[in-house]
Order: sequence, then structure tokens, then C-alpha cells
Amino acid sequence: MALSASESDVPTRPVVGLTTYLQQAQSGVWDVHASFLPGIYLDGVTLAGGIATLLPPQPVDADIAARVTDGLDGLIITGGRDVDPAAYGHDAHPSTDEPARDRDAWEFALLAAALRRGMPVLGICRGVQVLNVALGGTLLADIASQRPGAINHRRLDQRSEIVHEVLLTPESLLSKITGGHSLGVNSTHHQAVARVAGPLRVAATSRDGIIEGLELKPGAARMLPFLLGVQFHPERLVKRHREHRAIFAAFVQACARNGKFDL
Repeated sequence: MALSASESDVPTRPVVGLTTYLQQAQSGVWDVHASFLPGIYLDGVTLAGGIATLLPPQPVDADIAARVTDGLDGLIITGGRDVDPAAYGHDAHPSTDEPARDRDAWEFALLAAALRRGMPVLGICRGVQVLNVALGGTLLADIASQRPGAINHRRLDQRSEIVHEVLLTPESLLSKITGGHSLGVNSTHHQAVARVAGPLRVAATSRDGIIEGLELKPGAARMLPFLLGVQFHPERLVKRHREHRAIFAAFVQACARNGKFDL
């Protein structure tokens, strides 16, 4: 049965770090290089009873990442530009975004620190791709050209609408959280998971075979008990769809209980 998103679901308010963009942005008279994140990500965390804090890209090493994660109970790796193909040993595709190597390095370092701490991690869109690449997997550079039979996954015209269905792996964490065998999702990506990293397993696929969710394999809890990545954007759907609220509810509950959560 899907979890409800409520402050009463968590014993304390956990602090959740969310990674951000760092690029040119406009606001009023300003047109500057800025760190920012859409507010709907914060809604996903706060509606579930968590406290959101932003983690902008900056120079990083293992010590800095450790200091940052010392103050967190959980980590969300958010959406954004394509991961640099060099990170998984591939050449850039003509459709690949200009690399944001500072953000790649920042998120890889934060993820490594979170894994060492056994901290709950949620990856959203780009975030699931970061999880897969960081743990040894690869990506499809462009679904439309490399999987010509696939549906249109880049529905930028309906970012906050259900546009297709994904099938959930039986007994997966994602199916237990949402309480079903399938899930309606939005879809704004042109890349996707290709070879799945060794510690992970597929949690969801679209009907055309594109991987839509990854989670930790059973028995891989030497890293952490809650690790989930989704290719869609549940934060855009939390206010209207309980299954997407449930994703944040389960994550925040795990953050509040040192990785433990009830399903």
C-alpha cells in the first residue's frame, strides 16, 4: 500500500540536501551565473516532513564532501544537464548537452560520501543517471536515435502531467512504496540508463523497454538500505498524485530513521 506524505510519518524532521544547478540565470535586472533549483523539489521534501537545504556545485574533494554530508540525514540528486559521457567512457552524441563537469564532480563526491555513511539517497531524472554512472553503469546518449522504436520520452510540453506508464518490478522497493504494479509518470528526458551498474537492479521500465527506475540489489545493503533512482520527476506530481507523494514520504521517513522505513 502506498505511503502517505505527512509530517506525522516521521519522528523528527530530517535535514535533506538537494543538489542544484550552477549556470546562467535571469531574475529581474540580473543576468548572472547562479545556483538555483525549482521550488517544487523543496515542496516534495517539506510536504513529507523534511527540512530542505541546497547544495550548490563548488570545488570538492573527499574531505569537503564528508563535511557537507556530516550535516545531512539524506541526499537528493536532482535533475539537470546530461552527465558528461567521458564519465562512463563514451564519446559525446550530437544531442549531448555541454558538460557541467563541476556539477558532475560535486555530485559524484557527495554520493560517495553518502554511501560511506549509509545515508538514504534519492536520484531524480539526471539523478538516476548519476547513480548509475557513479556505480559503474553507462547511459543511452539519445533515446530517439538509439532506440528508434521507443515512444517520445521528451515531453517538455507536459512536464507536470502523466504522459505514459511504467511497469514496476514485483517486490521492488518502488512497487512497495507506491503500492502497485505500474505507475503513471511524466517524462522529460532524452537520455536513459543503458548498462545497469553492478550493485543496482531495475525497479521500473516503460513499455518500450526504457529503464525508468533503479534501486539497490537485495544483499547489497553493505552500502545503505535506501537507494532509489527514478527517471521521471515525482516532485512535479506530489500535490496531485499520492503515489508520487509516497516516494518522498518513504525517503524522508528513511532519512528520519537512519535508513529504516516501514512498507
